[in-house]
Amino acid sequence: MDLIASLALQYEWGVDEFLEDAAQDRRAPAAPPPVPAPARVAPRAAPVSVGEGAGIAASCGSLAALEAALKNFTGCALRDTATQLVFADGPEDAPLLLVGEAPGAEEDRGGRPFIGPAGQLLDRMLASIGQPRAGVRIINTVPWRPPGNRTPTDSEIAACLPFLHRHIALVRPRALLLLGAVAAKALLPEPARNAGIRRLRGQWVALNIPGLDTPVPALPSYHPAYLLRMPSAKSESWRDLIALRERLESP
Repeated sequence: MDLIASLALQYEWGVDEFLEDAAQDRRAPAAPPPVPAPARVAPRAAPVSVGEGAGIAASCGSLAALEAALKNFTGCALRDTATQLVFADGPEDAPLLLVGEAPGAEEDRGGRPFIGPAGQLLDRMLASIGQPRAGVRIINTVPWRPPGNRTPTDSEIAACLPFLHRHIALVRPRALLLLGAVAAKALLPEPARNAGIRRLRGQWVALNIPGLDTPVPALPSYHPAYLLRMPSAKSESWRDLIALRERLESP
């Protein structure tokens, strides 16, 4: 007789309770619930130190190799919260290289630097001195967007600095325009880097960049986003642009 037939027969006989072979002690503490097995987490790549980052950057012989290295770089935690790497915009041999702060929300979505309102103002600023955007190279100090558009930390800037230096060395520009306090702090030597952008702007500084035989003239100026908030500073920025044009037009 199979199990179903056996149960049906017991039901017909009026069985409504089953007893176990041994009596149960109802006063005994309940057995603890089984401990679930720990979830398996995929191993993450080990963080890369600043020293290792410098070696990786120095080994890049082209901008394409530098971009590929940054995409695989694990030494900056911003890459884990950003949508994508925002590498650069503009020709690789541009005589003028602009260095901004970090990508914003629109740049993070679009994958190009300075495409939001600050970028639109920057385009007009460049056009005012006869430098169309298509003829300049634009990068950021940090190529990933910080959460909430906050300012990059010193450690984040330090992690990305070797790649910024290498980018400049590979482009070999005639001049650098440092847009804002973050770019100035990252690239200027001591003690200038500790001064505010209001004191630094408009003063040319010769920067020694690893991989270049001669210093690169760099001009700190206001970030276009600051000019959107403080239109009264545009006159100072205009004087910086005039100085930049004169430097580029000089032999």
